Amino acid sequence: MKSFFYIICISILALFSCKTTSAPEKTATFKVWGNCEMCKKTIEGSCAIDGVREKDWNIESKLMTVKFDTTKVTLDEIQQSIAKVGYDNEVYFGDDYAYGKLESCCQYERRPFELK
Repeated sequence: MKSFFYIICISILALFSCKTTSAPEKTATFKVWGNCEMCKKTIEGSCAIDGVREKDWNIESKLMTVKFDTTKVTLDEIQQSIAKVGYDNEVYFGDDYAYGKLESCCQYERRPFELK
């Protein structure tokens, strides 16, 4: 009877001690303005940040989907990185100088400035 009790206790301890922790991962989708395959390459390339696991910008829908580790990078940092290479997104306007250096096919119609 004692051995059965010990086996149960050890099993319970083993069950609670085997807690696995995984990095907090988040998936986010937001709009990024652009036009073509070159835009896709530049936009996705701007997300080559430590912590970004997957990135995909859809040319048709203009939606960017990113999967990232929230302990290493924030959604805000990802959106800022995209804006730095000249592409407007839902939160940030693209850098004007970077936008001016984009190929003519990549110069999308920019949205007007809106006060919030």
